[in-house]
Amino acid sequence: MDNWTTSHERVIAQRHAEGWMFLLEAVRDIRTTGAIAPSGPSLARALTDPVRARADRPLNILEAGAGTGAVTRALIPRLSPGSRLDIAEANPRFTARLHRLVDAHPHLAGRGRQVRIHSRRVEDLDVDRRYDVILSGLPFANFTPLQVEAIMDRYLELLHPGGTLTYFAYLGTRPARSLLASRARAHRHRAVEEVLRGYQRRYATGCWTVWANLPPARVWQLTLPTPAVPGAEHAARKVDR
Repeated sequence: MDNWTTSHERVIAQRHAEGWMFLLEAVRDIRTTGAIAPSGPSLARALTDPVRARADRPLNILEAGAGTGAVTRALIPRLSPGSRLDIAEANPRFTARLHRLVDAHPHLAGRGRQVRIHSRRVEDLDVDRRYDVILSGLPFANFTPLQVEAIMDRYLELLHPGGTLTYFAYLGTRPARSLLASRARAHRHRAVEEVLRGYQRRYATGCWTVWANLPPARVWQLTLPTPAVPGAEHAARKVDR
């Protein structure tokens, strides 16, 4: 049996184990887990695109709501020397799995504390840095509008000017929620979508549909504007003359 076969089988077994763990956590608390399966490779690739686009320099990166580490696993090999990854995950069972993933990952051998795991919600994250890229796996549809607003505002506080936030929402879930949810819950879902649309109108720089994921998902990319340099507009007009 060759190395590729054993490696491929190991990946399949790992994904199978993660799938069962994710399902158990969803049964335990679907509100904070938000799905019954981890993100697939195509969705992970779309979420980590901003990191790949800036691979030529060290980055400060934050991943919030990492779950079993499906996106984390796609992200770690893209960490350039000098980059720093912080992970915020409130579920203690997911956190324990993330620690095992980081401790055993060959890409991180000899890189010290390049990845740090914070066992807390992103709203409670206390760090002394701002981030070039934030990746969010949080289930916004399961939160209240005020919670979503608090999380999004915290993301914007943590981003460098010019920094990028990526997050996703599953497609086709709104009709199911409308049929199965109470009137109050359906109203809350619509209010959450309206809150997110406000941020999209102000900051969105990209939106993609990942059909290969199960279920399919829409990935949003938001970018925090870079403040205008005082006097730059006047200088530009002077040069044009």
